Amino acid sequence: MPEQARIIDGKAAAAELRAGIGREVAAIKAARGLVPGLHVVLVGDDPASRVYVASKEKLAAEIGMNSAAHRLPAETTEAELLAKIAALNADDAVDGILVQLPLPKHIDTGRIIDAIDPAKDVDGLHPINAGLLAGGKNGLVPCTPLGCMLLLKQTLPSLSGLDAVVVGRSELVGRPVAQLLLQADCTVTIAHSRTRNLAEVVRRADIVVAAVGRPLMIKGDWIKPGATVIDVGINRMPDGKLAGDVDFAEAVRVAGAITPVPGGVGPMTIACLLRNTLTAFHARRGA
Repeated sequence: MPEQARIIDGKAAAAELRAGIGREVAAIKAARGLVPGLHVVLVGDDPASRVYVASKEKLAAEIGMNSAAHRLPAETTEAELLAKIAALNADDAVDGILVQLPLPKHIDTGRIIDAIDPAKDVDGLHPINAGLLAGGKNGLVPCTPLGCMLLLKQTLPSLSGLDAVVVGRSELVGRPVAQLLLQADCTVTIAHSRTRNLAEVVRRADIVVAAVGRPLMIKGDWIKPGATVIDVGINRMPDGKLAGDVDFAEAVRVAGAITPVPGGVGPMTIACLLRNTLTAFHARRGA
């Protein structure tokens, strides 16, 4: 076992993925005169959401995609937002639709997600896409779990037969990443904050995916020596710095490979959004 884990560079992996997508977008444009289109809907003025949306616009434009952000005021009604989604569903130039979460409290998030055309649901949250994933069939997969899997496949020679523990059971990360790990022939345990003897459960894993939303919860002595650790958590600490769900300073001395926070899973999430947009473009246009 190395004295310190290999640091999994999510920024570099995301840059490589975006570059590959950019080459494919350019080839599509040259051959067919078409360009994939990603449209993001932002309701309200949440500062973090503003930053995310601007980053998505910028990176989509950099790789040659058509990108647009629809910024709606916080007082937008649910009916008005549904009408906007219906218009994007009907627009053939739009291949991917993402509604930035969280939404204002007066809007039913589930109803909004259900209204998005599943073929354009590049966040992978529509019940039809969730069902396809659960059944092991092709659909659009949530971006963060997809990014986790790409990092794992780049880090490990094979996932087949490995014990994987996912700490967290959210519909956004925990459950879909567990499904993807199962499809990769891992033996998967979904744990969470109420799991009994959680440290012992985590300690047996060859792969740990931490997505529980509690800063520094998973300690170094929870990690099996040489395990691969994917930290999805991003938590703002009292000193203003960001921290993951894993105690990085401890875990880096035990794990075989680990993602940092920031600079690990985060950059892959947006890159996988662009990948999903390209996937949706091909599926919608029969390519």
